[in-house]
Parts: sequence; structure tokens; C-alpha cells
Amino acid sequence: MKQPLGVILAGGQATRMGGGDKSLLALGGTPILQRVIDRLGPQTDGLILNANGNATRFADYNLQVVPDSIPDFAGPLSGVLAGLDHAAENGHSHIVSAAADTPFFPCDLVPYLLQAAETSGLALAASPSGRQPTFGLWPVALRDDLRAALETGLRKVVMWTQKHNAGTAEFPDDAAFFNVNTPQDLQAAEDML
Repeated sequence: MKQPLGVILAGGQATRMGGGDKSLLALGGTPILQRVIDRLGPQTDGLILNANGNATRFADYNLQVVPDSIPDFAGPLSGVLAGLDHAAENGHSHIVSAAADTPFFPCDLVPYLLQAAETSGLALAASPSGRQPTFGLWPVALRDDLRAALETGLRKVVMWTQKHNAGTAEFPDDAAFFNVNTPQDLQAAEDML
């Protein structure tokens, strides 16, 4: 299998941060989104950004912005579906997703997900604190099933992935999946740098 298409998930409303785009906040003088691009880009066959609203706010990043196709901020699975639809239209068999507010995720995320997905083609990352549901490898072949699940109201990533026998890529460090949700988290991330 060739490298998957990378999908950066930035479709949320950032309510705990007071709104706006968490991914555009500076961390050590560099926007978090740029840190995510720098980590995910080399592991993938191209990158797109899943975000809702006015796409021009991301113009500096030269990424195609793909909005959710399911209305009302249906959560990360809606962003995954948007990525799968885009991948299907562009000849990719899989996507890999990463959260736009998680600047320290592993630089070897994709190889471990590919290895964990050997049986089902689907895998989620995990750390000692549990599964990391916004970090996964997703086969385009499951997009219609995912759309149907979302249309019935399913929002829990793990409920859907378990149904499809998702593999688990284990990573040893919780800090790798630290995400910036609040102003306090942003300060903690500065300290982690």
C-alpha cells in the first residue's frame, strides 16, 4: 500500500479555548498547525485540512481545506468522513488522521498504524492512558458505512472502530498526544517545548 493521504482534523468549535482556531495559536513562536504539518507531512502522500467556516484563514498553509459533509459539528468522525470522501475522489485507498491541536504526536505514527491495521485496514493510536481516537488509519472502503453511522447519530469513534475490528498502534508516551484545549494547556505545551 502506498502512503495514506494525511487529514488534519480542525473542524471543532474550540469552546474550551473560548472559540477561534486552536491550531493557529503560536507555540514557541510557531503556529501549532505548522508543527502538525511538519510532523505529519513527511509520513503521508499529501495533506489536506478538515475545517469548517471560512477557509481563507488557513491560506498561508497551502493546504486544501475540506469541510464536514455532516452538519452541526458532528465530531471527529465527520472530519474523517470528509477526508475519506476526498481521498476516494483522488485515488487514495486510506487516510491517516491527526488532530490539529496536538503538536507533539509521534514522527513514526504512520508506520505503526500501518502495522497495526494489517488485518482490517483500520487502526487507532493508543498511549498508556487509552486510545487516541483522532489519530487513526482509515480505509476509504468503509466510508459509506461511516456515513450511515453518522446519519443515525453515532458520534463515538471507538464504538464505530470496534465494530470494524480496528487494530491498535501502541505508543509508550501520553505526552506525545497532549492536546491544547485551554489557555492552561497552551502554557503547559510551552513548558513541554
